[in-house]
Amino acid sequence: MKIIRFLGVAAVAAATAGTMAAVTSPAAGAAPLNPDMVPAMQRDLGLTHSQALARLAAEDSATKVGQALQQSLGDKFGGLSFDAATGKARVAVTDAALVDKVRAAGAEAQVVRFSERQLDSNVAKLNAGEKSAPQAVTSWGVDPANNRVTITVLKGQAAAAQSYAKQSGVDVSSVEVTETATAPRLHYNVLGGDAYYIGSSSRCSVGFSVNGGFLTAGHCAALTGAGPLSGYNRVAMGSFSSYRFPGSDYAYARVNSNWTPVGQINNGTRVSGSTAAAVGASVCKSGSTTGWTCGTIRAKNQTVRYPEGTVTGMVLTNARSDSGDSGGSFISGNQAQGLLSGGDTVNTYYFPVTTALSATGTTLVRG
Repeated sequence: MKIIRFLGVAAVAAATAGTMAAVTSPAAGAAPLNPDMVPAMQRDLGLTHSQALARLAAEDSATKVGQALQQSLGDKFGGLSFDAATGKARVAVTDAALVDKVRAAGAEAQVVRFSERQLDSNVAKLNAGEKSAPQAVTSWGVDPANNRVTITVLKGQAAAAQSYAKQSGVDVSSVEVTETATAPRLHYNVLGGDAYYIGSSSRCSVGFSVNGGFLTAGHCAALTGAGPLSGYNRVAMGSFSSYRFPGSDYAYARVNSNWTPVGQINNGTRVSGSTAAAVGASVCKSGSTTGWTCGTIRAKNQTVRYPEGTVTGMVLTNARSDSGDSGGSFISGNQAQGLLSGGDTVNTYYFPVTTALSATGTTLVRG
């Protein structure tokens, strides 16, 4: 049978052996209410189920009232905020004569100094000079509840924010400076099937998110020198913590604080457990080369003799895979099954995720 190439090694014909779905060199150059929303609101906002539903309804009503008033008030509109205590829209106006109009529309009224357009104008001035802003200044924007433009700065650097506001030509009386302990940073999700890169020349695929990182194929580390990892977007991601190949084919990669392990495959499929499916059951795979492909589980406890070493205890499927899919996710329903190891043009093998979890001492992140 035709064997998939691995790191440029010539194909090896052997009826008893496949070849790993290998790392490859990178190429050049709604629904109105998510079912998870209410439980999350209960947990994070300290609400009961009925309170969460009531708040969603109140917020929707407040938004509609506020938008209508924004259009009718024009330049005298000072901003819209939601008052969680009363469940009403709070609409700011720059003219006290408009208070009754706001109340008649079903909103709370607040008389303020600055209109929304004035505050937005000041933000535009800050934006125009952004390249000259001190590094200590981490963000700015409109706070309609307080009728101010808020500039956030690292602790102890308030003077830098005030200086930048003056330099930008904004009305400093409209500015409020707040301090923060740390600068903001980008966050990326670790999703099964996404590409990641080892060093500067090799690519594999994420298997499943676990506490602190993700599981993938061990040969992705063992046969590449286990260099530093970067994500699908080439942002620094972390490093291999432990791995094993041959004999087994698993690796545990720890990610840095820019990345968040998520219990999902990159097509949105949630991972809810790791119960092993039976022979004959359907199984699908996500990898960074061939994407989402499906087949059935054909056999278990397979010993596969790759040219680079033998791996035992694997599962045979007929789901299609190719170079670069190594480490990718095999899932049946919502149950994680294994980490793509290798195969040929017809068969693909995966290493059981339960064995990898036990060997690395990690816990599956569930979606």
